[in-house]
Amino acid sequence: MDQKIIDLYDAYTHGGLDRRGFLDQLAQMAGGATAAAALLAVLQNDYAHAGIVPEDDPRLVSGTAGYDVAGASVSGYLVRLKGGGKRPSVLVVHENRGLNPHIKDVARRLGVEGFLVFAVDALSPLGGTPADEDKAREMIGTLDRAQTLTRVAAAVPFLASHPESNGKVGAVGFCWGGALANRLAAAGTSLAASVAYYGMPLPADEVPKITAALLLHYAGLDERVNAGMGGYEAALKANGKTYEQYVYAGANHAFNNDTNAARYDKEAADLAWGRTIAFLKKTLS
Repeated sequence: MDQKIIDLYDAYTHGGLDRRGFLDQLAQMAGGATAAAALLAVLQNDYAHAGIVPEDDPRLVSGTAGYDVAGASVSGYLVRLKGGGKRPSVLVVHENRGLNPHIKDVARRLGVEGFLVFAVDALSPLGGTPADEDKAREMIGTLDRAQTLTRVAAAVPFLASHPESNGKVGAVGFCWGGALANRLAAAGTSLAASVAYYGMPLPADEVPKITAALLLHYAGLDERVNAGMGGYEAALKANGKTYEQYVYAGANHAFNNDTNAARYDKEAADLAWGRTIAFLKKTLS
C-alpha cells in the first residue's frame, strides 16, 4: 500500500485529522469513494484475526479483575496459566482504541509464556471500551493525563500483591500505551521493567525519575514518534539508565498489530516479540 495512505490513516487515528477530512483525502488518493471504501477495510483492524491464542485455550484461566484507586474503579483482563504458583507479572497497556480483542489476545500470548497478566482498560472508569473504535478514540482523548497515569500505575501494586505473583512486575504498552509505558517507568512505583512499542518518549527532564529497565521498539517509518527518539536516548545515556533500543527498518507504526493488514510486519513483529519475552523473563525472574 502507498505509504502516503498509511501516513494519512495514522494522522486520522492519532487526532491530526477528523473523519470527514480523512475520508475526503482518502477518496482523492484512491481515485473515488468506492476505491476508498475498499482501502478503508484494509486499513482498519479486523478482529476476526485476533485469536493467536484462543479465548478458551485449555492452558489458561482468564476473567475480569480490577481495583479501586483515587475514587475510581479500574478493571481489566486477568490471565495466567492454570495450576497456581508464583510467577512474574506483566501489565499490558492498550493502544488508543481501548481494551479490544487484539490486546486481550496479546495478554493471552504473554500468559502462555508463564506470566500473570493484567490488560488494563483505561476506559473502565468511563464505562469501559466500546466496540466502536472511533468512539473509543474519542473517549481516550477525554482522559486526564495525570489522572490516567495514577489509575494505571495502581495496577503495579495490584499485580505485585496478587497471590500468584512473585512480586516483580513489568509493563508492555503499544502506541498510546507505549507512551504510557515510558511514563510508568518514571511514576515512582516498584515497576521493574517496561517495554514501549512505538510510544512517545519521555521529555528529557523526566528521564532522571526512571526506575525501571526499558526496552524500546521503534518503527523505521514512524516519523511522528521517532522525532523524539534521539533526544530520549541521549537523556537515558546521560542519566545512566538501563535500556535497550531497537529500530525496525521499513516497518510502520503499529507493526505488531496482526489484525491490521496494512501495517503489520511479521518479521519485525516476531523479532520484537522474541526480544520482549526474553527481556521480561530476564528482568522479572
